[in-house]
Amino acid sequence: MKIGRMDQFASIICAMAVAAVSLAGCAPSGVRTEATAYLSEKDAKEELSELIKKIKYTQAEPVLDIYSSTESNIADELAPIDTYPVVVTGKADIVVEIATGTEKSSGKNDNDSWFDQLAERFNKQGNTIGGKTVAVSIRSITAGDALTYIADGNYRPDAYAPANTLWGDMLSSRGIPITMVKDKLAGNTAGILMKKETYDTFVKNHGDPTIDKVLQAALDGEFLFAYTNPYTSSTGLNIFSSMLRAFDPENPLSDKAAQKLLDYQKTAPPVAFSTGVMREQAAKGIIEVMVMERQAYINTPTLKDFVFTPEGVRHDNPLYTFGWVSAEKQEAVRMFAEYALGKEAQDIATKCGFNYPDDAGYVGRPSGLDGAGLLAAQRIWKVNKDGGRPIVAVFICDTSGSMNGLPINSLKDAAISAASYIGSNNYVGVVSYGSTVTVNLPIAEFNDRQRAYFNGTVKALRTGGGTATYDAVLVGMDLLLKAQEGIPDAKLMLFVLSDGEQNEGYTLDKITPIVGGLKIPVYGIEFNSDSTDLSKLAQINEAVSIKASSDNLINQLRGLFNVQM
Repeated sequence: MKIGRMDQFASIICAMAVAAVSLAGCAPSGVRTEATAYLSEKDAKEELSELIKKIKYTQAEPVLDIYSSTESNIADELAPIDTYPVVVTGKADIVVEIATGTEKSSGKNDNDSWFDQLAERFNKQGNTIGGKTVAVSIRSITAGDALTYIADGNYRPDAYAPANTLWGDMLSSRGIPITMVKDKLAGNTAGILMKKETYDTFVKNHGDPTIDKVLQAALDGEFLFAYTNPYTSSTGLNIFSSMLRAFDPENPLSDKAAQKLLDYQKTAPPVAFSTGVMREQAAKGIIEVMVMERQAYINTPTLKDFVFTPEGVRHDNPLYTFGWVSAEKQEAVRMFAEYALGKEAQDIATKCGFNYPDDAGYVGRPSGLDGAGLLAAQRIWKVNKDGGRPIVAVFICDTSGSMNGLPINSLKDAAISAASYIGSNNYVGVVSYGSTVTVNLPIAEFNDRQRAYFNGTVKALRTGGGTATYDAVLVGMDLLLKAQEGIPDAKLMLFVLSDGEQNEGYTLDKITPIVGGLKIPVYGIEFNSDSTDLSKLAQINEAVSIKASSDNLINQLRGLFNVQM
């Protein structure tokens, strides 16, 4: 497969406040001297206006790309499958590759590495079929990404081990010749996690926390209910399909269900990019009610004061094989399945948080959707996830000298490819920076013409100079605020793509009070870099920062845009 064209910690001390006063010429009333102090929104806008005056930036002529097709070819957009690591490599006459979810394969010797541990032990047993030695390799990949690669990217693993059966149903509906080997390798459930105090109040007022009651309480403003991306997360897909069932029990795909989802999303928190991000938000006390697997909950000490209630279908870790797999490899898959069900393997599973005794009697509550229905549910979510509010986004692209060569080419390919996941009802602009800042593409609705300008503008980016990252962030925020004047209900966001630390212009400490005051989320995409600056920038307004290599940048952007755009 070719690479193709290619989701609050700065301390503000008194001296910084004084510096801000001297620069602005007067004392902004919103400045506080405590750590992590932010300006008020009004003062942040005034301070932004003052700082912008000292930034050297120019307006470039947008470049129209009239030759690129607006049609998306998913296979060409996917990075090589090897960007998802093979964490256990089997060496034998017969080697089967199993694609499995990150809840069972972390590449580390931890509680999320059950399959890794099984494979290592299985491979040492010297198993044979017809005199040939047998081993397994484990590729760690989210269930949703595996589905995309198998259905659209010509990836042909020998076996597939998602958390639940929903993904197998979806692959079957896509015409993939998939066969279940075992419906259960280790017991687990998905469910609703509530902070203990919230849980006690909820039970007192509403009874057991079923999904329909939780959604109604969230709509009534009792708390925020967070869930993960239903395109990649097994728990996200499971609970989201249950949400649609709760909105319309007779037809979860009806217009009625879609409208209720739209109404719900108007006040709901953004869908979490990953379970890890949601765990962090919960640990900070930002989220009191969310979705999670029992196994993940058990293995997260910071969530010990939460209460788990099962919901949706069970997560019993089924195992599948495919029609393209040879007979002897299918036999090897079944041999591994039998080993996984043995006492030694099940003891390890239990230590990893599976097979929780209290879940043994939970039979599951299916949403009533088949594979085709689940694919339709994902599309309903994509259309309605922003609650009917358009997104206005600025892409800030690092074009400093260090980006020359592979980094800038990867950025261009990834940005153009991932842009196919941006809805045409949203608004997009492009800013680039080296030592100075350039507004390459003014914000406009992302129709076919703006998309052609976006593609041409990104292709025309050239590298050189230093790294004035935070000058570019301020220019981007200024563009967003001006665009908001004509789109008052818009959701504003910035995406910063960079490979290193700022070395010219304003510093992170300098802009933090403004970013915090404006409350515009900044999503950082840091690639080929060990810097933590974009992570700190993202944390100011509870966004996410992701790290990527040149090879997997497209996958990271695809996942991020699918959630946020």
